[in-house]
Order: sequence, then structure tokens, then C-alpha cells
Amino acid sequence: MEAGNQIVPISANVTLVVKREDLVHPYISGNKFRKLKYNLLEAKSKNHTKLLTFGGAFSNHISAVAAVGRELGFETIGIIRGEELAGSANENPTLQYARQCGMRLEFVSRYQYRMKETEVFIESLQQQFGDFYLIPEGGTNALAISGCEEILTSEDTIFDYICCAVGTGGTIAGLINSSKPHQHILGFPALKGSFLQAEIRKFVRNENWSLISDYHFGGYGKINEELVRFLNTFHQQTGIPLDPIYTGKLFFGVMDLISKDYFAYGSKILLIHTGGIQGIKGMNIRLKNIQSPLIEYYD
Repeated sequence: MEAGNQIVPISANVTLVVKREDLVHPYISGNKFRKLKYNLLEAKSKNHTKLLTFGGAFSNHISAVAAVGRELGFETIGIIRGEELAGSANENPTLQYARQCGMRLEFVSRYQYRMKETEVFIESLQQQFGDFYLIPEGGTNALAISGCEEILTSEDTIFDYICCAVGTGGTIAGLINSSKPHQHILGFPALKGSFLQAEIRKFVRNENWSLISDYHFGGYGKINEELVRFLNTFHQQTGIPLDPIYTGKLFFGVMDLISKDYFAYGSKILLIHTGGIQGIKGMNIRLKNIQSPLIEYYD
């Protein structure tokens, strides 16, 4: 299937359509493709040959940057949160894939990781690894937002609501900037905390947006059997795979709001599928360890 919009049949008085950004590229899918596009052009224009970025154990961003390095010939370095992961990295599907792509992984303590945006920490990385092009955690910066502004096209002006998952805030910022005045952008954070409002406001020009923080399932990376059942049922009914960290919570939230008549009669709703399917394999390992039902559509 090619990237594009896919109608989801539902028995409600609204129209629900999914923008399949997950199909843009097999390994650099969804918002990661959009966020990296102009950063890579910038890195090339400045003759950088090395990319350095940050991420957690099952990071879609780490996976995507590693894939970019393999495809475009960049050396890649991933600064990974949690020094205890060093001994089990080969058992982690995301980190194993990153290494297969040639990414060098450097594991740091959570305390060190919190310092990742400080000048002192960046200078220490430069001393260790030499010159590199820095891509922030999650890929969000001004260039990434320019890429995310290209997600919506002229065909999408018919929609009243644009809904997306929110991690670092870059994707929703791009959607807000490229939306039309009659549209409302709804963000569904995958993690707890009120800091996202301020982060998003740094990058946006419009005020037609809001965050719905009721569907994070306890915080980043948290999941329960109800969400697993939803993921499996939704895939059985639509053929659309969702990831448990971001898009699964987004789609669960939108479907729940529809059932509660949150959207006005006749509303046209566009959901942005931002990819992240690679993370399912690692999540299933966690689910298996706690004897929970598994996400069935990813081997």
C-alpha cells in the first residue's frame, strides 16, 4: 500500500480518515522522515559526515537515524538513556537494528542524559567523537518542524479536525503552522506532564490547537491489556497497524471521544499515522515477560 489517506468505516455521525505517513518509507517512516528531511540537507550543506543524536531503549528516532546513516552514508552515533542497557543491547530489537545499520551506541546514566542539552555535555561529546551534526532527541528543531509542515496537503483542507500523537511536540507544531483557520489541531500526548504546552508554543504561529492529556495510559511507554486489545481489534477491522507508544494511544483516544459525542455531527476528522511500528517487537518482549496478551500483527 502507498502512503495516502485511508477512510476508516465507523458507525458514527462523523467521517474518520487516516493519513498513512507510516508508509512513506519502510525504515524512516512517518514523522521521522519529515523531521530528518531538512536536517539532513543542512548536514550535507555543511559537509558533515557524522550524525549524533539521543534516544531511549526503543526509540523510533534512534532507529530512523541509524537507517538514514546506512542509506545515505553518514556515520551515526546514538547516545542512549540508561547505562544499564549496555549489557543487554543485543537483546533489544531497536538497539540491535541500530547497530546492524552501523550506529555507534554510547550508553549514559539517566543523570547524564538529563544534561544532554547543556553546553558542557555537548562539548564533552565533541571531545569524544569529534565534529558531528547534532540532531536533538526526537528530532525536534526548527528544521524538523519545517518538514512536518509538509504533512498536510491541499487535499486535507476539507477536514475540521487534525489529530496526532505528541512526543517532543515537533509534529504537532508543524501541523499547527500549516493548518487552515477553520481547522482545529488536537494533540494526544504519550507522556505525562504539562511542559509540552510551553514547548509547542516556541514553534507555532496559530492558536487553533489544544492537547488532550487523558489517554497516556499512565505515562510514556506505559501500556495495559485494554490498549493491547484495542490495537489487535483495530488491526483486524481496518488492516492498519498501530504502535503502542504513540499512535495506539492517539487512535484509542479519538475513538473514545467519538463514542462520547465530543465531535459535532458531520465532523471530518483526520488522524496522522506517524509510524513507529518497529517498537512493537520490543514491547512484545516486555508483555511476554509479564504474561500479558501480545500485539498480534508484528513478528
